[in-house]
Amino acid sequence: MNRTARTILGYLAVIFLVVVSFQLIFSQATKPTELSLTEFDSALAAGEISGEVVMKDKSNELSGTVVIDGTESEFLVRYPAEYSPDLTKQLQEANVDIRVDAENPTFFTYLISFVPYLLIFGLFFFVIMQMQGGGNKIMQFGKSKARIVTKDIPTVTFADVAGADESVEELEEIKEFLEHPQKFRAMGAKIPNGVMLYGPPGTGKTLLARAVAGEANVPFFAISGSDFVEMFVGVGASRVRDLFSQAKEAAPSIVFIDEIDAVGRHRGAGLGGGHDEREQTLNALLVELDGFEPNEGVIVIASTNRPDILDPALLRPGRFDRQIFVDRPDLRGREKILEVHAKGKPIAKGVNLGDLARQTPGFTGADLANLINEAALLSARIGDDVITNASLEEAIERVLAGPERKSRVISENERKITAYHEGGHALVGYALPNADPIHKVSIIPRGRAGGYTLALPLEDKFYIRKSEMIDQLAMLLGGRTAEELIFLDPTSGAANDIEKATGIARKMVTEYGMSEKLGPLQYGKPDGEVFLGRDYSSRQELSDDVAAAVDDEIRVLIHQAHDEALQILTFHEDALHRIAEALLEKESLDAQEVRDVLSDVPKWEHTSDGGIRLRPPEGLNSDQNVSAEAAS
Repeated sequence: MNRTARTILGYLAVIFLVVVSFQLIFSQATKPTELSLTEFDSALAAGEISGEVVMKDKSNELSGTVVIDGTESEFLVRYPAEYSPDLTKQLQEANVDIRVDAENPTFFTYLISFVPYLLIFGLFFFVIMQMQGGGNKIMQFGKSKARIVTKDIPTVTFADVAGADESVEELEEIKEFLEHPQKFRAMGAKIPNGVMLYGPPGTGKTLLARAVAGEANVPFFAISGSDFVEMFVGVGASRVRDLFSQAKEAAPSIVFIDEIDAVGRHRGAGLGGGHDEREQTLNALLVELDGFEPNEGVIVIASTNRPDILDPALLRPGRFDRQIFVDRPDLRGREKILEVHAKGKPIAKGVNLGDLARQTPGFTGADLANLINEAALLSARIGDDVITNASLEEAIERVLAGPERKSRVISENERKITAYHEGGHALVGYALPNADPIHKVSIIPRGRAGGYTLALPLEDKFYIRKSEMIDQLAMLLGGRTAEELIFLDPTSGAANDIEKATGIARKMVTEYGMSEKLGPLQYGKPDGEVFLGRDYSSRQELSDDVAAAVDDEIRVLIHQAHDEALQILTFHEDALHRIAEALLEKESLDAQEVRDVLSDVPKWEHTSDGGIRLRPPEGLNSDQNVSAEAAS
């Protein structure tokens, strides 16, 4: 509990104690002499009752002034309710003035009755202060929560950013706009109002913004999109106005809004109409970015990994003039990122970061940072003084498939099934010409997998050919096909392989236009999401005939891949037994060991009719090769 909250609660407690004590003291000081009914009758008969007598019907009490031994004092008599008529008659016969008191509450009674409400108000006061971070902010709901980044705070510079050269170049130009605006104004150029950084999670969008804060010589206001959203109506819009008011006073300045999709989602979402608090906040943000009043000298940088759900009015030129896509790094970018994260760590002399970059296609900057950290943790755990290749290889496998499940007890029969399953993947992938090279095969359980086959491309790919997808389908079904061939009774272990293969085949038919029967058309779109303001009817529906044709084409691709895998495994069954035995013996095989075990397996090729066959050896044509296959 902070000091301000304790002070206020202390004041409330003191007020309560003072009121109660004052009431007790006052009541003691004015307490009357209590008489019994017998004593009262005697005083009444002796004529000692003087002045007015007050009867309180509700509490059945009688009070007044009595003279005892020549001294007047207040008295109080309590009587039963049924005695009230007789008492009244006695007082009238003695010619005593009677006044009936309605017993209206006194000031102190009112005050005591308000004490519970004061306590409730104090509790509410305390809760609000805790939500707002202290009593000094109790009346500052609408104030911006932006943090001002100064030179005193440890900062990141562009030198700390690797693998995003184009993005750094764009942001360096923003820095130059702020430092030398006259150069651009002389050309009639206008400084961009905003820059939107978007891309997959972990690619370094927030890191780039931190680098801008470290490089810029202007005030930098950093805030999260969720900081605008509050439980009170109108607070978000007020905070937006306050943020830009501060930024304009400090102009030239930079405002960074992290995860802007928390407040910038498509308007008209859901069933709440136009009075949604988030929409009011977005409207205020749109006006501040480019409204009636000019917003000069303030550049807004925002980041998101969901640009598809942002409101179109937010992304138009004049608000966010530049949209910078921060993609996953390529091979060279991954190597630079690994070099950045390897600084200050004891890397062994034999470690080649370039080879490590080739083994991590598709990894983001965050993945690579986690990879180096995992390798350092593994090395420290086993007592090594340096980070070795073995630790880095293990870290890659942990990131891709999860940690080893050493405690899992596996029967010999299940180990054999896993060995043939993974051997089927490896053999089919090794034989097909367009499949990625096999990097590692293992039957050691990791994560949710009983084993895994890791195939990595030799270089980064931005496009995937149809032949490569077909070979990928055959490799995915190689494990299930090997189980059918060897055990004649497939298991449930191929569920994930079938799921991936079906997804690839569906995309080939519905998105990539790789079906000869259906042609290069897109069939079906992702469902419109109601809570993003998308209309149900805007999506494209498929007729029953087309949907059936799509299913048929997907089934054809899957069966074709299954037949190719079966053809290869049947032809090279001896090699399948060899690699399964090697896996049962060693549990894991690297790329060189896989090549040694499958050294006699030749490459296959696709035929014009959609099938596959052995690639003709050098010096033989296709007809001679077919004859040789028939003879064998």
